[in-house]
Amino acid sequence: MSETTYSVDRDLKEAAAMASGLETYVRGTNLYGSVGGGLFSSNMPSLTIGALLMRLRRLRAQFDSLTPDQRSRLEQAEAAHEKARREWTHHYTEKLTQEGFSRLKAMNTFFEECGERALDRPNPCASIYLPEALRRTIVQEILIAMHDSNLPTDALSAEARKIDGRLRRYTAPSDFIWAAELEAIYPRSPYWWLYAKPPVTVKQG
Repeated sequence: MSETTYSVDRDLKEAAAMASGLETYVRGTNLYGSVGGGLFSSNMPSLTIGALLMRLRRLRAQFDSLTPDQRSRLEQAEAAHEKARREWTHHYTEKLTQEGFSRLKAMNTFFEECGERALDRPNPCASIYLPEALRRTIVQEILIAMHDSNLPTDALSAEARKIDGRLRRYTAPSDFIWAAELEAIYPRSPYWWLYAKPPVTVKQG
């Protein structure tokens, strides 16, 4: 997972690819799109608005440390995102909201697998937690974007709180679980799930 071995150049490459395909994506019907093409396209993450927003925000947070070329690439990606958002507002908003609920719903699989864990045995939750932390982080980025755009967030926020309540039952506080370069961008509040993880072994009693 790229968040555990972070690279600014990789983030920029993925953000640029997502931004360039964003207009076509928001006009389409698929919630999870594809980016790039050719031999290496399978290595790229799925195109969603939330995934792009996450990359744009953390790249912007590192703007002062970027090279002039990196800054230019970031600004181009930001401009492409804003153009698609502005010109296809209705489609953009629908996709953004749908993604938030979809990512939270997908986390139910994690809870189902964790619920089947055996006591005093290796905890299955420990090995499958990182994708859930990423999903929850992207949902937070969606909530931030919705708030900044004066879109209603009550329903999605309520669902996120329910998921958080369940997530806390399977995790314990820990050090930051992503790459150290990202820690300043994701403070413990509100990103508490990036400072938690399931125990490796579940003890009986």
